[in-house]
Amino acid sequence: MHDIRLIREAPEAFDFELRRRGHLPMSEEILRLDEERRAKIHAAETAQADQNRASKEVGAAKAAGRETEFERLRAVVAEKKAEVAALQDAAKALDEQLRGLLLTLPNTPLPEVPDGPDESGNVELRRWGTPRSFGFKPLEHFEIPAVKPGLDFEMAARLSGSRFAVLRGAVARVHRALAQFMLDLHTTEHGLTETMTPVLVRDEAMLGTGQLPKFAEDSYQTTNGWWLIPTSEVTLTNFAAGEVLDEAALPMRMTAHTLCFRSEAGSAGKDTAGMLRQHQFEKVEMVSITTPETSLDEHERMTRCAEAVLQRLGLPYRTIVLCTGDMGFGARKTHDIEVWLPGQDTYREISSVSVCGDFQARRMNARYRAAGGKPEFVHTLNGSGLAVGRCLIAVLENGQEEDGSVTLPEALRPWLGGKGRIAADGTLI
Repeated sequence: MHDIRLIREAPEAFDFELRRRGHLPMSEEILRLDEERRAKIHAAETAQADQNRASKEVGAAKAAGRETEFERLRAVVAEKKAEVAALQDAAKALDEQLRGLLLTLPNTPLPEVPDGPDESGNVELRRWGTPRSFGFKPLEHFEIPAVKPGLDFEMAARLSGSRFAVLRGAVARVHRALAQFMLDLHTTEHGLTETMTPVLVRDEAMLGTGQLPKFAEDSYQTTNGWWLIPTSEVTLTNFAAGEVLDEAALPMRMTAHTLCFRSEAGSAGKDTAGMLRQHQFEKVEMVSITTPETSLDEHERMTRCAEAVLQRLGLPYRTIVLCTGDMGFGARKTHDIEVWLPGQDTYREISSVSVCGDFQARRMNARYRAAGGKPEFVHTLNGSGLAVGRCLIAVLENGQEEDGSVTLPEALRPWLGGKGRIAADGTLI
C-alpha cells in the first residue's frame, strides 16, 4: 500500500509512476478523498471541543439555579454529541473508501526498471549454460517414454478435472528429491531457515501480501472463509505482520516447501498440454524481511540463490529483469529466471524474485526498530527457489536420451539412493 504523505507531497511524481505501470493517474481522486476525510476529522474535533465546553458549563448553570441556561446547555451537549458521532462516522467511511482505493493500486517501479507494455519490454541480464545439442528431436516431458508410466493425466482428470497430474514411481521420487535438494541447499549453504506453514489462511494474510482484494478470482476460498495459498510467500511474509522487530534480528531469511493453489483465471487455452500450468503444484519459496538500506542487495542475493539450484542441476537458464508492464502487482523490481526446455525449444519461467519495498509492510503493519529509534516499515522480498514441478520438467527434458530413457543430474543422486537414470520402461536405475 502507498504512503498517503508521499502522495500529498508529490502527486505528479506518483501519477508518473502509475503511468509507467500502465495505470491511470489517481492522485486527484486520492487527494480529494483525503481532504474530505481530514475535513470531517477536523470538524469532529471542533464539535467535540464545543461539546466538552458545554458539558462543563451545564454543571455550573445547574449549581447557580439558572434553569433556562441549564436546559439550553444540555440541548447543546446533546446536539454536539450527535454531530460528533455523525462526523466521525463520515470520516470513517471516507477512510475506508480511501484505504480501499489505495489497496487496489500497484506498487511503483524502481527507477532502473525498464519501461515496457508487456513481456516484450523485458531485458535479459545474463545466461548460464549452453543448451544441449541433441542427435535427435527432443520431446516434451509428457512424450518421453521413461516418463509416461509415471505421469497420469487421465487419472488426475477422473479425480479432479483438468490442470492436475498424478505422479507415480520414478517420476514421483525425482519430484520429491528435487524439493529435498532445494531445501537442503537453501538451509545449509544459503542461510535460510526451513519453515513449515499452513496452506489455509485468513483474509488478513492474503490482504497483507496483495492477493486481496484485487486478485480474489486467482485463488481458491473454502466455504468457511479460508484461502488456499497461491504460494508460501503469503504465510512467510505475514510472520512479520503487526510486529515491531529488532533491527538486530534482520534480515529474516526463510524457506518453505508447500503445496500451492491457483485458479489460473484468464489462462484458458495456455499451456494445456503436460504439467507446466497446474491448479495444484509444489514450490520451494524464499522470503526475506530486511531493512530499507539492505533490500536491493538482498534482491541480488536471493536471485543468486535461485540460480544456484539450476547451476547445481546443470540446467541452462537466463535471467531477465521484468519491465514495468510485466511486473507483479506488489513488486518494485523483479528478476525472472527462465530455464531451457528443449522439448519446447525455448526458455520458460521457473522463478520470479521480487523486492517489494515497504508496499506489503504497510498493508500488514510490519515494522522494525533500530536502537534508540522510532519504528519504521520493513522491506519484504520473495522468490521461488524453485517451482518443483517446472524443475522436474526441465530435468526430464534436458536429460532425455534417444533410447527413451532419462539421465538425471549428478547432484540429485544423494536423494535417489545413488541412482541416476530412469529407464525407458519407467524404472529408476
